[in-house]
Amino acid sequence: MDSFKHAFGVDQLSASAQANLNGNIVAMLQAGCFFGALFSGPMSTQWGRKWPLVTSGVIYLIGSVIQTISGIGSSASVGLSVLYFGRFVGGFGLGLMSAIVPSYVAECTPKAIRGRCTGFIQFSNNIGMMLSFWVNYSASANLPYGNMQWRMPFAVQLITGFLFAILMLPQPESPRWLVEHERYDQAAQTLAYVARKPADDPIVIATLNEIKADFATSKRIPLLAQFRMMGSSRSMLIRAYIPSFVLCWQQWTGTNAINYFSPQIFQGLGISGTTSSLFATGVYGVIKVIAVGLTTLLGIEGMGRKLCLIIGGLGQGLTMFWIGGYSAIHPQDTIVPASYVSIVAVYLYAVFYCIGWGPVPWVVASEVVDNKVRTAALSIAVAINWLFVFVVSRATPVMLDQITYGTFILFGACCIVMSIWTYVCLPETTGYALEDIKYLFEKDVILRSVQDSPGGRMFLGAKRASPMAEIKAESEQGELPGADEDGKKGDSSSRIEQIGADVDVL
Repeated sequence: MDSFKHAFGVDQLSASAQANLNGNIVAMLQAGCFFGALFSGPMSTQWGRKWPLVTSGVIYLIGSVIQTISGIGSSASVGLSVLYFGRFVGGFGLGLMSAIVPSYVAECTPKAIRGRCTGFIQFSNNIGMMLSFWVNYSASANLPYGNMQWRMPFAVQLITGFLFAILMLPQPESPRWLVEHERYDQAAQTLAYVARKPADDPIVIATLNEIKADFATSKRIPLLAQFRMMGSSRSMLIRAYIPSFVLCWQQWTGTNAINYFSPQIFQGLGISGTTSSLFATGVYGVIKVIAVGLTTLLGIEGMGRKLCLIIGGLGQGLTMFWIGGYSAIHPQDTIVPASYVSIVAVYLYAVFYCIGWGPVPWVVASEVVDNKVRTAALSIAVAINWLFVFVVSRATPVMLDQITYGTFILFGACCIVMSIWTYVCLPETTGYALEDIKYLFEKDVILRSVQDSPGGRMFLGAKRASPMAEIKAESEQGELPGADEDGKKGDSSSRIEQIGADVDVL
């Protein structure tokens, strides 16, 4: 907004300096998110999922207050420093929250709706972004020019932070964390609450026993031991690496480049004026909410994780290539017929993102990791996610200023590469219990991944991955590769338990 630029002296800077400052303001939030995600592991291991989430809401509130009052009674340079600090504090709370929520949701929901519920995290994120777009538009269109015009959007953050912290108070603790800490009665009550059944219902008892059996081979595992356990076997390493990989690639789709800098992008496509570009951004937010809502309700469980990621990645890549090609051929800000097609391409990009690489990476990340190392693996994955949000958001305004259309070509190429990786390397996890997903990565991972892909059986001919029942039987009998250690047959869980014991001694 022009009022913000005037308050902090941004309007006195050159175009490249303004791009650099915009990158700094956005990146400070992501830097706080990175450190918040790193702290999520120790906090959720020690205190569970619920209370660190409440704490994250309080920290986010504090950061929002600091951002809202920045610049009051101070010079522009001091006010900008206060704004940076407030962005970092708010980001810390946001990063802590975003690292724990996927694990909390995955651990509290039945497998039949787990993907849908985890996908609703991204749906909620998109509702928040959409509201922020329209708050910015409303402030620009309806509030008089002045400091209140840019302070109001910061102040609105207080409402969402307060609601989150308050509404988390009556929520139950994660049943898997309770089982890990041998609080079985509370775990049964939580399972009964989320299933809307009595605590002595056979389904609740069976689920509780399944979770207890999964933790039976190891005692409570310190966080350091979890990091070491991630390399205890080939299967464990692959499963621990996938969340970091998919959440890193999510940022290289270019989604946050458009989220944070869409007004500038729309201006580059011919939409002039701050208010008009903010309105176009608001429409972009509405389209994302509708698309991710439909995908979460109908696609994630119905189409499966792989197909959503493949379709989403290919669609995003093609729309990015169009936008890049248009920007290369028509670098002026004037409107031509192709400008309208390019604006539609931006909106189609949002649709494809919401089909695949918006909600689905969070679903995959939360369910592929072994229960015993979920806290450590997800804290690393979400920290990496926020690290690359920081990198991409910091680099995007500079890239748009320096390499212009090449920015979109780069993101489009990344989308195509991600689709190929999904086709070849990621097994389908839809319909499996959290405790059974490990068997998908014990044997024939690439073969199973291609087999699960559209048209994959045609490429494989007569070859097929081993059935789940056969792999489970081999695992229980210690016949899988990697189950033999020091010349003796044994379950990998015994090695895991030994690692935990070694760390306890340390």
